[in-house]
Amino acid sequence: MDPGLRAPATPLDVAAVARDARLVEDLGYDGLVVEETKDDPYVVSALAAQATSRLAIGTAVAMAFPRSPTITALSAWTLQKLCAGRFTLGLGTQVRGHIERRYGLRWSSPGPWMREYVQAVRAVWRCWQARQPLDFRGQRYRLDLMVPLFDPGPIDHPAIPIHLAAVNPYLCRVAGEVADGLRPHPVCTPKYIAEVMLPAVREGAERAERRLHGFSLAMKFLFATAPDRAGLGRAVDNARARIAFYASTPAYRPAFATHGLGDLADRLKHYSREKRWEEMPPLISDEVLETYVVVGTHDEIAEKILARFGSLATGVEFSIPVATDSERRTLGRIVEAIRGRKPPETLARILVSA
Repeated sequence: MDPGLRAPATPLDVAAVARDARLVEDLGYDGLVVEETKDDPYVVSALAAQATSRLAIGTAVAMAFPRSPTITALSAWTLQKLCAGRFTLGLGTQVRGHIERRYGLRWSSPGPWMREYVQAVRAVWRCWQARQPLDFRGQRYRLDLMVPLFDPGPIDHPAIPIHLAAVNPYLCRVAGEVADGLRPHPVCTPKYIAEVMLPAVREGAERAERRLHGFSLAMKFLFATAPDRAGLGRAVDNARARIAFYASTPAYRPAFATHGLGDLADRLKHYSREKRWEEMPPLISDEVLETYVVVGTHDEIAEKILARFGSLATGVEFSIPVATDSERRTLGRIVEAIRGRKPPETLARILVSA
């Protein structure tokens, strides 16, 4: 299992990205992924790639729809050249409110849109690598112009993996049709992944008549950890508030309904709309909390991560703050323990059994 580190959602000190990426590589991580929140994920990825030689680099995730497929194709192509084959393009859809009100785009069904988007990106890559005319015609995108000035030409590692963020079965089917990996939302439990998401991935692959050997499942999970039991309280409180917020989001309701928590999600949605924020976390019982959150001390957390996701995820993303040599050694031990787990058998069995 590959441990990866996710760059935090707080604003980064971009001048320190290179130093921090080298630290991540020295700690033994297999990869570092960058989300699109307060910093441009492609810029941060480039800074990390330039400073490292072994570390896999990826976006997890970059927003697809606000960028044209050709722009995304070029960003990924450039990063893959810089990374010498270490880059993975992780893409996400975003919800309707952000697409319309933050990005100023017209909304349409995200599943068909993402399928065509990935196909368009790959068409641009084929144009550059195979030196063939660009000719992609879809419902949303028509791409048939590529002049020499804007054609970067072939690269040494043209097979750039594409991973798709997903929660609902439709997008999981799309991942099975056109992508190389799946990135479940943090609220997706092993039960939901195994019973809902992976069967949909396989259905998509069957529809596209493609095989899923080597398909990846990268998991950014929710966790609460501290050096000892006394310090766990604050981390647990933060996790409880996060679960309450996620449960109030209609798009994530299926991941709660699978565990018989659909009514709880509906109640929290109502509280959210009334801005009753302080009343939401107490509705998350300890049982619900531990259904969605890995809770344990630093000495326990690696085994608890592996117990929950070791049979499904090909990669997990985990980190703790590192300010002292002692904390660095602790994180190094956790990373080593996670890396020692063999590739998951359950994932392969579910995906390849058909």
